[in-house]
Amino acid sequence: MSNQNNTMQPPLIKTLGELKQAGYTSRPIKEEVRKNLVQFIQKKESPFSSILGYEDTVIPDVERALLSRHNILFLGLRGQAKTRMAREMVNLLDEWIPIVAGSEINDDPFAPISHYARKTLEINGDSTPIEWIHRSQRYGEKLATPDVSVADLIGDIDPIKAANMRLSFADEQALHYGIIPRSHRGIFVINELPDLQARIQVSLFNILQEGDIQIRGFKLRLPLDILFVFTANPEDYTNRGSIVTPLKDRIESQIVTHYPKTVEVSRAITQQEASLLPEQLEKVEVPDMCSLLIEQLAMEARKSEYVDQKSGVSARLTISAYENLVSTAELRTIISNQKHTMVRIADFIGVIPSITGKIELVYEGEQEGPLNVAHRLMGQAIRSIFTQYFPDPQSFKKAKNIPADRHSKSRVNPYQPIIDWFGQGNDLLLLQGEPDAAYLAHLYKVDGLHAVVKQYYPNADEPQCGLLMEFLLHGLSEFSLISKKGVERGGYNFADMLGSMLNMTLTGDEDEDY
Repeated sequence: MSNQNNTMQPPLIKTLGELKQAGYTSRPIKEEVRKNLVQFIQKKESPFSSILGYEDTVIPDVERALLSRHNILFLGLRGQAKTRMAREMVNLLDEWIPIVAGSEINDDPFAPISHYARKTLEINGDSTPIEWIHRSQRYGEKLATPDVSVADLIGDIDPIKAANMRLSFADEQALHYGIIPRSHRGIFVINELPDLQARIQVSLFNILQEGDIQIRGFKLRLPLDILFVFTANPEDYTNRGSIVTPLKDRIESQIVTHYPKTVEVSRAITQQEASLLPEQLEKVEVPDMCSLLIEQLAMEARKSEYVDQKSGVSARLTISAYENLVSTAELRTIISNQKHTMVRIADFIGVIPSITGKIELVYEGEQEGPLNVAHRLMGQAIRSIFTQYFPDPQSFKKAKNIPADRHSKSRVNPYQPIIDWFGQGNDLLLLQGEPDAAYLAHLYKVDGLHAVVKQYYPNADEPQCGLLMEFLLHGLSEFSLISKKGVERGGYNFADMLGSMLNMTLTGDEDEDY
Protein backbone atom coordinates (compact mmCIF):
# COMPACT_ATOMS: atom_id res chain seq x y z
CA MET A 1 0.00 0.00 0.00
CA SER A 2 1.36 3.41 -0.95
CA ASN A 3 1.83 5.86 1.88
CA GLN A 4 0.91 8.74 -0.43
CA ASN A 5 -2.85 8.69 -0.87
CA ASN A 6 -3.93 11.65 -3.01
CA THR A 7 -7.63 11.60 -2.23
CA MET A 8 -9.70 13.89 -0.08
CA GLN A 9 -11.32 10.89 1.60
CA PRO A 10 -9.36 8.87 4.16
CA PRO A 11 -8.71 5.16 3.49
CA LEU A 12 -11.42 2.75 4.65
CA ILE A 13 -9.07 0.72 6.85
CA LYS A 14 -10.38 0.70 10.42
CA THR A 15 -8.18 -1.74 12.38
CA LEU A 16 -4.52 -2.55 12.83
CA GLY A 17 -5.06 -6.00 11.31
CA GLU A 18 -6.48 -4.49 8.12
CA LEU A 19 -3.58 -2.06 8.02
CA LYS A 20 -1.10 -4.93 8.15
CA GLN A 21 -2.94 -6.82 5.43
CA ALA A 22 -2.82 -3.76 3.18
CA GLY A 23 0.97 -3.77 3.51
CA TYR A 24 1.20 -0.30 5.00
CA THR A 25 4.59 0.65 6.39
CA SER A 26 5.19 3.75 8.46
CA ARG A 27 8.29 5.92 8.20
CA PRO A 28 9.81 8.80 10.19
CA ILE A 29 8.51 12.22 9.20
CA LYS A 30 11.86 13.49 7.95
CA GLU A 31 12.14 10.42 5.73
CA GLU A 32 8.56 10.97 4.58
CA VAL A 33 9.29 14.61 3.69
CA ARG A 34 12.49 13.61 1.93
CA LYS A 35 10.80 10.96 -0.23
CA ASN A 36 7.95 13.25 -1.23
CA LEU A 37 10.37 16.10 -2.02
CA VAL A 38 12.31 13.78 -4.32
CA GLN A 39 9.08 13.03 -6.16
CA PHE A 40 8.34 16.74 -6.57
CA ILE A 41 11.83 17.39 -7.93
CA GLN A 42 11.66 14.45 -10.34
CA LYS A 43 8.38 15.79 -11.71
CA LYS A 44 9.96 19.26 -12.14
CA GLU A 45 7.44 20.66 -9.65
CA SER A 46 7.92 22.77 -6.54
CA PRO A 47 6.11 22.34 -3.22
CA PHE A 48 6.81 26.06 -2.67
CA SER A 49 5.04 27.31 -5.80
CA SER A 50 3.38 30.25 -4.00
CA ILE A 51 6.74 31.62 -2.79
CA LEU A 52 8.10 34.19 -5.24
CA GLY A 53 11.66 35.51 -5.46
CA TYR A 54 13.31 32.59 -3.67
CA GLU A 55 13.58 30.22 -6.64
CA ASP A 56 17.36 30.53 -6.94
CA THR A 57 18.28 31.34 -3.34
CA VAL A 58 16.21 30.21 -0.35
CA ILE A 59 14.25 27.33 -1.90
CA PRO A 60 17.37 25.38 -3.03
CA ASP A 61 18.77 25.78 0.51
CA VAL A 62 15.52 24.44 1.97
CA GLU A 63 15.49 21.51 -0.43
CA ARG A 64 19.05 20.58 0.52
CA ALA A 65 18.19 20.81 4.22
CA LEU A 66 15.12 18.58 3.84
CA LEU A 67 17.03 16.05 1.77
CA SER A 68 19.54 15.97 4.62
CA ARG A 69 16.66 15.44 7.09
CA HIS A 70 17.56 18.56 9.04
CA ASN A 71 15.65 20.77 11.40
CA ILE A 72 15.65 24.31 10.01
CA LEU A 73 16.11 27.86 11.31
CA PHE A 74 14.91 30.64 9.00
CA LEU A 75 16.83 33.81 9.79
CA GLY A 76 15.63 37.05 8.26
CA LEU A 77 13.94 40.41 8.71
CA ARG A 78 10.20 40.78 9.09
CA GLY A 79 7.97 40.19 6.11
CA GLN A 80 10.35 37.81 4.34
CA ALA A 81 7.92 34.85 4.13
CA LYS A 82 9.67 32.78 6.80
CA THR A 83 6.47 31.39 8.29
CA ARG A 84 4.98 31.05 4.81
CA MET A 85 7.88 28.78 3.83
CA ALA A 86 7.28 26.60 6.88
CA ARG A 87 3.55 26.32 6.17
CA GLU A 88 4.23 25.28 2.59
CA MET A 89 6.16 22.26 3.87
CA VAL A 90 2.79 20.66 4.65
CA ASN A 91 2.66 19.87 0.92
CA LEU A 92 5.52 17.43 1.50
CA LEU A 93 3.57 15.27 3.96
CA ASP A 94 1.60 12.17 3.01
CA GLU A 95 -2.02 13.15 2.62
CA TRP A 96 -3.26 10.61 5.20
CA ILE A 97 -1.51 8.66 7.94
CA PRO A 98 -3.01 6.16 10.44
CA ILE A 99 -2.95 6.69 14.21
CA VAL A 100 -4.20 4.69 17.15
CA ALA A 101 -7.80 5.87 17.58
CA GLY A 102 -8.15 8.26 20.52
CA SER A 103 -4.43 9.00 20.84
CA GLU A 104 -3.56 12.53 21.99
CA ILE A 105 -0.16 12.48 20.30
CA ASN A 106 -0.83 10.79 16.96
CA ASP A 107 0.62 7.41 18.01
CA ASP A 108 1.89 5.26 15.16
CA PRO A 109 0.05 1.88 15.35
CA PHE A 110 3.36 0.15 14.57
CA ALA A 111 5.43 2.19 17.06
CA PRO A 112 3.24 3.56 19.90
CA ILE A 113 4.95 5.81 22.44
CA SER A 114 2.18 6.90 24.82
CA HIS A 115 0.87 4.82 27.72
CA TYR A 116 -2.64 4.99 26.24
CA ALA A 117 -1.60 3.62 22.84
CA ARG A 118 0.64 0.89 24.26
CA LYS A 119 -2.15 -0.27 26.59
CA THR A 120 -4.73 -0.18 23.78
CA LEU A 121 -2.54 -2.34 21.54
CA GLU A 122 -1.80 -4.71 24.39
CA ILE A 123 -5.53 -5.26 25.02
CA ASN A 124 -6.86 -5.25 21.43
CA GLY A 125 -3.97 -6.50 19.30
CA ASP A 126 -4.90 -6.51 15.60
CA SER A 127 -8.40 -5.31 16.49
CA THR A 128 -7.01 -1.98 17.68
CA PRO A 129 -9.14 0.81 16.13
CA ILE A 130 -7.37 3.02 13.59
CA GLU A 131 -8.08 6.65 12.69
CA TRP A 132 -6.68 8.57 9.74
CA ILE A 133 -5.49 12.17 10.04
CA HIS A 134 -5.01 14.56 7.14
CA ARG A 135 -1.69 16.27 6.56
CA SER A 136 -3.29 19.64 7.41
CA GLN A 137 -3.74 18.31 10.98
CA ARG A 138 -0.05 17.50 11.28
CA TYR A 139 1.18 21.10 11.39
CA GLY A 140 1.65 22.95 14.68
CA GLU A 141 2.76 26.52 15.18
CA LYS A 142 3.58 28.59 18.26
CA LEU A 143 4.58 32.24 18.48
CA ALA A 144 7.34 32.59 21.04
CA THR A 145 6.47 35.18 23.66
CA PRO A 146 8.06 35.83 27.05
CA ASP A 147 5.11 34.23 28.84
CA VAL A 148 5.43 30.85 27.10
CA SER A 149 6.14 28.14 29.67
CA VAL A 150 7.57 24.65 29.64
CA ALA A 151 4.08 23.37 30.38
CA ASP A 152 2.79 25.03 27.20
CA LEU A 153 5.43 23.42 25.03
CA ILE A 154 6.28 20.14 26.74
CA GLY A 155 3.52 19.42 29.26
CA ASP A 156 2.87 19.24 32.99
CA ILE A 157 1.53 17.02 35.75
CA ASP A 158 -2.26 17.28 35.82
CA PRO A 159 -3.24 17.09 39.53
CA ILE A 160 -6.97 16.90 38.75
CA LYS A 161 -6.46 13.94 36.43
CA ALA A 162 -4.23 12.28 39.00
CA ALA A 163 -6.82 12.79 41.74
CA ASN A 164 -9.77 11.57 39.65
CA MET A 165 -7.90 8.47 38.49
CA ARG A 166 -6.22 8.01 41.88
CA LEU A 167 -2.79 8.08 40.29
CA SER A 168 0.60 8.90 41.71
CA PHE A 169 2.24 12.03 40.30
CA ALA A 170 4.98 9.68 39.13
CA ASP A 171 2.50 7.84 36.91
CA GLU A 172 2.79 8.61 33.20
CA GLN A 173 -1.01 8.74 32.91
CA ALA A 174 -1.04 11.86 35.13
CA LEU A 175 0.77 13.85 32.44
CA HIS A 176 -0.90 16.53 30.36
CA TYR A 177 0.93 16.77 27.03
CA GLY A 178 2.03 20.15 25.67
CA ILE A 179 1.87 21.34 22.10
CA ILE A 180 5.15 19.72 21.04
CA PRO A 181 4.24 16.11 22.00
CA ARG A 182 0.86 16.70 20.36
CA SER A 183 2.77 17.51 17.14
CA HIS A 184 4.31 14.01 17.11
CA ARG A 185 4.70 12.77 13.51
CA GLY A 186 4.22 16.29 12.19
CA ILE A 187 5.86 19.65 11.55
CA PHE A 188 6.20 22.04 14.48
CA VAL A 189 7.12 25.70 14.03
CA ILE A 190 8.30 28.16 16.69
CA ASN A 191 8.16 31.72 15.38
CA GLU A 192 10.45 34.46 16.74
CA LEU A 193 12.62 31.97 18.64
CA PRO A 194 14.81 34.62 20.37
CA ASP A 195 11.72 35.88 22.21
CA LEU A 196 11.57 32.54 24.04
CA GLN A 197 13.18 32.78 27.48
CA ALA A 198 16.56 31.06 27.72
CA ARG A 199 15.35 28.53 30.30
CA ILE A 200 12.50 27.55 27.95
CA GLN A 201 14.92 27.15 25.06
CA VAL A 202 16.96 24.80 27.25
CA SER A 203 13.92 22.52 27.56
CA LEU A 204 14.16 21.87 23.82
CA PHE A 205 17.69 20.44 23.93
CA ASN A 206 16.81 16.81 24.56
CA ILE A 207 13.75 16.86 22.33
CA LEU A 208 15.86 17.93 19.39
CA GLN A 209 18.62 15.40 19.94
CA GLU A 210 17.83 12.57 22.37
CA GLY A 211 14.02 12.51 22.28
CA ASP A 212 13.70 12.72 26.08
CA ILE A 213 11.32 15.02 27.88
CA GLN A 214 11.44 15.92 31.55
CA ILE A 215 8.46 17.37 33.41
CA ARG A 216 8.91 18.54 37.01
CA GLY A 217 11.53 15.90 37.67
CA PHE A 218 9.47 13.21 35.92
CA LYS A 219 11.80 11.87 33.24
CA LEU A 220 10.08 10.07 30.42
CA ARG A 221 11.59 8.48 27.38
CA LEU A 222 9.32 9.76 24.63
CA PRO A 223 10.96 9.41 21.20
CA LEU A 224 9.03 12.15 19.45
CA ASP A 225 9.18 12.21 15.65
CA ILE A 226 8.96 15.88 14.65
CA LEU A 227 10.38 18.12 11.93
CA PHE A 228 11.21 21.36 13.74
CA VAL A 229 11.23 24.70 11.94
CA PHE A 230 12.25 27.89 13.75
CA THR A 231 12.12 31.50 12.61
CA ALA A 232 14.09 34.44 13.97
CA ASN A 233 14.75 38.07 13.16
CA PRO A 234 18.45 39.04 13.37
CA GLU A 235 17.44 42.27 15.11
CA ASP A 236 15.96 40.23 17.95
CA TYR A 237 19.45 39.13 18.95
CA THR A 238 20.09 42.60 20.34
CA ASN A 239 16.59 43.94 21.04
CA ARG A 240 14.77 41.26 22.98
CA GLY A 241 16.85 38.16 23.40
CA SER A 242 19.00 35.60 21.67
CA ILE A 243 19.09 31.97 20.69
CA VAL A 244 21.13 30.11 23.27
CA THR A 245 24.22 28.63 21.66
CA PRO A 246 23.60 24.93 22.49
CA LEU A 247 20.11 25.14 20.95
CA LYS A 248 21.40 26.84 17.83
CA ASP A 249 24.05 24.12 17.59
CA ARG A 250 21.33 21.47 17.56
CA ILE A 251 19.47 23.06 14.64
CA GLU A 252 21.28 21.58 11.69
CA SER A 253 20.49 24.10 8.90
CA GLN A 254 20.27 27.87 9.21
CA ILE A 255 18.82 29.53 6.11
CA VAL A 256 18.99 33.28 5.53
CA THR A 257 16.00 34.88 3.81
CA HIS A 258 15.88 38.22 1.97
CA TYR A 259 13.58 40.82 0.47
CA PRO A 260 12.67 40.75 -3.25
CA LYS A 261 15.73 41.65 -5.27
CA THR A 262 13.86 43.29 -8.15
CA VAL A 263 10.81 45.52 -8.47
CA GLU A 264 9.23 42.97 -10.81
CA VAL A 265 9.35 40.21 -8.19
CA SER A 266 8.08 42.57 -5.52
CA ARG A 267 5.17 43.58 -7.73
CA ALA A 268 4.29 39.93 -8.43
CA ILE A 269 4.20 39.24 -4.67
CA THR A 270 1.96 42.25 -4.07
CA GLN A 271 -0.44 41.23 -6.83
CA GLN A 272 -0.57 37.69 -5.46
CA GLU A 273 -1.17 38.65 -1.85
CA ALA A 274 -3.36 41.77 -2.10
CA SER A 275 -6.92 41.08 -0.97
CA LEU A 276 -9.29 42.92 -3.28
CA LEU A 277 -12.98 42.32 -3.93
CA PRO A 278 -14.29 41.74 -7.48
CA GLU A 279 -16.36 44.94 -7.23
CA GLN A 280 -13.19 46.92 -6.46
CA LEU A 281 -11.42 45.43 -9.47
CA GLU A 282 -14.40 46.37 -11.65
CA LYS A 283 -14.49 49.97 -10.46
CA VAL A 284 -10.80 50.77 -10.22
CA GLU A 285 -8.05 50.40 -12.79
CA VAL A 286 -4.50 50.34 -11.43
CA PRO A 287 -2.04 51.26 -14.23
CA ASP A 288 1.43 49.76 -14.32
CA MET A 289 2.97 53.08 -13.34
CA CYS A 290 1.12 53.12 -10.01
CA SER A 291 1.94 49.47 -9.28
CA LEU A 292 5.58 50.25 -9.98
CA LEU A 293 5.44 53.30 -7.70
CA ILE A 294 4.18 51.15 -4.82
CA GLU A 295 7.12 48.79 -5.13
CA GLN A 296 9.66 51.56 -5.68
CA LEU A 297 8.38 53.22 -2.52
CA ALA A 298 9.34 50.11 -0.52
CA MET A 299 12.72 49.98 -2.26
CA GLU A 300 13.37 53.59 -1.27
CA ALA A 301 12.39 52.85 2.33
CA ARG A 302 14.86 49.94 2.45
CA LYS A 303 17.74 52.31 1.75
CA SER A 304 16.48 55.48 3.42
CA GLU A 305 18.66 57.18 6.02
CA TYR A 306 15.51 57.85 8.07
CA VAL A 307 14.43 54.19 8.30
CA ASP A 308 15.98 51.63 10.63
CA GLN A 309 17.46 49.15 8.17
CA LYS A 310 18.10 46.55 10.87
CA SER A 311 14.38 46.33 11.48
CA GLY A 312 13.59 45.99 7.79
CA VAL A 313 10.65 47.03 5.63
CA SER A 314 8.12 44.24 5.37
CA ALA A 315 6.54 43.07 2.12
CA ARG A 316 3.29 43.70 3.98
CA LEU A 317 3.91 47.42 3.38
CA THR A 318 3.43 47.11 -0.38
CA ILE A 319 0.47 44.74 0.01
CA SER A 320 -1.32 47.05 2.42
CA ALA A 321 -0.38 50.10 0.35
CA TYR A 322 -1.79 48.55 -2.81
CA GLU A 323 -5.07 47.75 -1.06
CA ASN A 324 -5.31 51.28 0.34
CA LEU A 325 -4.51 52.78 -3.05
CA VAL A 326 -7.41 50.92 -4.67
CA SER A 327 -9.74 51.81 -1.81
CA THR A 328 -8.83 55.50 -2.08
CA ALA A 329 -9.81 55.53 -5.75
CA GLU A 330 -12.92 53.46 -5.01
CA LEU A 331 -14.02 55.98 -2.38
CA ARG A 332 -13.90 58.69 -5.04
CA THR A 333 -16.20 56.69 -7.33
CA ILE A 334 -18.69 56.23 -4.48
CA ILE A 335 -18.74 59.92 -3.56
CA SER A 336 -18.91 61.20 -7.15
CA ASN A 337 -21.24 58.41 -8.30
CA GLN A 338 -18.84 57.20 -10.99
CA LYS A 339 -18.91 53.65 -12.30
CA HIS A 340 -15.18 53.48 -13.06
CA THR A 341 -11.96 55.38 -12.43
CA MET A 342 -8.22 55.07 -12.85
CA VAL A 343 -5.84 55.45 -9.95
CA ARG A 344 -4.12 58.84 -9.79
CA ILE A 345 -0.86 59.95 -8.26
CA ALA A 346 -2.89 62.01 -5.78
CA ASP A 347 -4.50 58.76 -4.60
CA PHE A 348 -1.18 57.90 -2.97
CA ILE A 349 -2.31 60.15 -0.13
CA GLY A 350 -4.32 57.12 0.98
CA VAL A 351 -1.15 55.03 1.10
CA ILE A 352 0.41 57.12 3.89
CA PRO A 353 -1.10 55.02 6.76
CA SER A 354 0.37 51.89 5.19
CA ILE A 355 3.82 53.47 5.33
CA THR A 356 3.87 55.11 8.74
CA GLY A 357 2.67 51.97 10.49
CA LYS A 358 5.20 49.65 8.91
CA ILE A 359 8.55 51.40 9.15
CA GLU A 360 10.77 51.89 12.18
CA LEU A 361 12.49 55.27 12.16
CA VAL A 362 15.96 56.11 13.39
CA TYR A 363 16.53 59.26 15.46
CA GLU A 364 16.75 61.51 12.39
CA GLY A 365 13.49 60.05 11.09
CA GLU A 366 11.75 60.65 14.39
CA GLN A 367 12.91 64.26 14.28
CA GLU A 368 11.62 64.62 10.76
CA GLY A 369 8.30 63.00 11.68
CA PRO A 370 6.72 59.85 10.21
CA LEU A 371 4.35 61.83 7.98
CA ASN A 372 7.13 63.87 6.41
CA VAL A 373 9.27 60.75 5.99
CA ALA A 374 6.40 58.99 4.19
CA HIS A 375 5.95 61.95 1.80
CA ARG A 376 9.70 62.10 1.24
CA LEU A 377 9.79 58.40 0.35
CA MET A 378 6.96 58.91 -2.11
CA GLY A 379 8.83 61.77 -3.71
CA GLN A 380 12.00 59.73 -4.01
CA ALA A 381 10.04 56.89 -5.61
CA ILE A 382 8.56 59.25 -8.20
CA ARG A 383 11.99 60.69 -8.97
CA SER A 384 13.51 57.20 -9.30
CA ILE A 385 11.05 55.98 -11.93
CA PHE A 386 10.48 59.32 -13.70
CA THR A 387 13.18 58.71 -16.28
CA GLN A 388 11.53 55.41 -17.25
CA TYR A 389 8.65 57.45 -18.67
CA PHE A 390 10.09 60.85 -19.62
CA PRO A 391 13.54 62.31 -20.42
CA ASP A 392 15.71 63.27 -17.47
CA PRO A 393 15.12 67.00 -16.79
CA GLN A 394 18.72 67.35 -15.66
CA SER A 395 19.96 66.40 -19.13
CA PHE A 396 18.57 69.64 -20.57
CA LYS A 397 20.50 71.69 -18.04
CA LYS A 398 23.72 70.06 -19.19
CA ALA A 399 22.78 70.58 -22.83
CA LYS A 400 23.11 74.35 -22.49
CA ASN A 401 26.87 74.04 -22.89
CA ILE A 402 26.59 72.09 -26.16
CA PRO A 403 27.33 74.16 -29.32
CA ALA A 404 24.29 75.13 -31.40
CA ASP A 405 25.30 73.02 -34.42
CA ARG A 406 25.52 69.79 -32.42
CA HIS A 407 22.67 67.73 -30.98
CA SER A 408 20.27 70.60 -31.57
CA LYS A 409 17.29 68.47 -30.54
CA SER A 410 18.79 67.83 -27.14
CA ARG A 411 18.79 71.58 -26.46
CA VAL A 412 15.03 71.85 -26.85
CA ASN A 413 13.65 71.45 -23.35
CA PRO A 414 10.13 70.00 -23.68
CA TYR A 415 9.37 71.00 -20.10
CA GLN A 416 10.11 74.72 -20.57
CA PRO A 417 6.55 75.76 -21.57
CA ILE A 418 5.23 74.08 -18.42
CA ILE A 419 7.82 75.75 -16.21
CA ASP A 420 7.15 79.12 -17.87
CA TRP A 421 3.39 78.79 -17.30
CA PHE A 422 3.95 78.43 -13.57
CA GLY A 423 6.60 81.18 -13.73
CA GLN A 424 3.93 83.60 -14.94
CA GLY A 425 2.23 83.35 -11.55
CA ASN A 426 -0.17 80.54 -12.36
CA ASP A 427 -0.77 77.66 -9.99
CA LEU A 428 -2.73 74.41 -10.17
CA LEU A 429 -4.76 72.78 -7.41
CA LEU A 430 -5.47 69.06 -7.91
CA LEU A 431 -7.79 67.57 -5.32
CA GLN A 432 -7.75 63.81 -4.88
CA GLY A 433 -11.52 63.51 -4.52
CA GLU A 434 -12.68 65.55 -7.50
CA PRO A 435 -14.44 63.69 -10.36
CA ASP A 436 -12.45 62.56 -13.37
CA ALA A 437 -13.87 65.25 -15.69
CA ALA A 438 -12.89 68.10 -13.37
CA TYR A 439 -9.50 66.48 -12.73
CA LEU A 440 -8.72 66.36 -16.46
CA ALA A 441 -10.02 69.89 -17.04
CA HIS A 442 -7.58 71.27 -14.48
CA LEU A 443 -4.64 69.47 -16.06
CA TYR A 444 -5.42 70.79 -19.54
CA LYS A 445 -5.07 74.35 -18.21
CA VAL A 446 -1.29 74.01 -17.95
CA ASP A 447 0.38 75.20 -21.16
CA GLY A 448 2.52 72.54 -22.82
CA LEU A 449 1.59 69.74 -20.41
CA HIS A 450 -0.63 67.77 -22.77
CA ALA A 451 1.77 68.41 -25.67
CA VAL A 452 4.69 66.78 -23.81
CA VAL A 453 2.61 63.71 -23.00
CA LYS A 454 1.47 63.35 -26.62
CA GLN A 455 5.03 63.85 -27.83
CA TYR A 456 6.20 60.75 -25.99
CA TYR A 457 2.91 58.80 -25.80
CA PRO A 458 0.97 59.58 -28.99
CA ASN A 459 -1.34 56.58 -28.55
CA ALA A 460 -2.36 57.26 -24.95
CA ASP A 461 -6.11 57.60 -24.38
CA GLU A 462 -7.63 60.37 -22.27
CA PRO A 463 -7.44 58.64 -18.83
CA GLN A 464 -3.84 57.60 -19.53
CA CYS A 465 -2.99 61.12 -20.65
CA GLY A 466 -4.44 62.46 -17.41
CA LEU A 467 -2.29 60.15 -15.32
CA LEU A 468 0.84 60.93 -17.35
CA MET A 469 0.23 64.69 -17.08
CA GLU A 470 -0.19 64.46 -13.32
CA PHE A 471 2.88 62.25 -13.01
CA LEU A 472 4.86 64.74 -15.10
CA LEU A 473 3.98 67.55 -12.68
CA HIS A 474 5.02 65.47 -9.67
CA GLY A 475 8.25 64.55 -11.44
CA LEU A 476 9.13 68.14 -12.27
CA SER A 477 8.55 69.08 -8.64
CA GLU A 478 10.90 66.33 -7.47
CA PHE A 479 13.57 67.75 -9.78
CA SER A 480 12.93 71.20 -8.21
CA LEU A 481 11.64 72.77 -11.44
CA ILE A 482 8.24 73.62 -9.96
CA SER A 483 6.95 73.53 -6.38
CA LYS A 484 4.45 71.14 -4.84
CA LYS A 485 2.63 71.49 -1.56
CA GLY A 486 0.11 69.17 0.08
CA VAL A 487 -3.27 70.63 1.00
CA GLU A 488 -5.54 69.72 3.87
CA ARG A 489 -8.46 68.71 1.65
CA GLY A 490 -6.40 65.91 0.16
CA GLY A 491 -4.44 66.87 -2.91
CA TYR A 492 -1.57 69.02 -4.13
CA ASN A 493 -1.00 72.60 -5.20
CA PHE A 494 1.63 73.13 -7.91
CA ALA A 495 3.25 76.54 -8.42
CA ASP A 496 6.42 78.30 -9.53
CA MET A 497 9.45 77.23 -7.52
CA LEU A 498 10.96 80.70 -7.11
CA GLY A 499 7.62 82.28 -6.27
CA SER A 500 6.93 79.64 -3.64
CA MET A 501 10.33 80.18 -2.05
CA LEU A 502 9.80 83.95 -1.91
CA ASN A 503 6.33 83.49 -0.45
CA MET A 504 7.71 81.19 2.26
CA THR A 505 10.36 83.78 3.11
CA LEU A 506 7.88 86.65 3.29
CA THR A 507 5.23 84.76 5.29
CA GLY A 508 7.66 82.86 7.49
CA ASP A 509 6.03 79.55 6.47
CA GLU A 510 8.68 76.89 6.93
CA ASP A 511 6.44 73.86 6.40
CA GLU A 512 7.92 71.18 4.20
CA ASP A 513 6.74 71.14 0.58
CA TYR A 514 5.59 67.64 -0.24
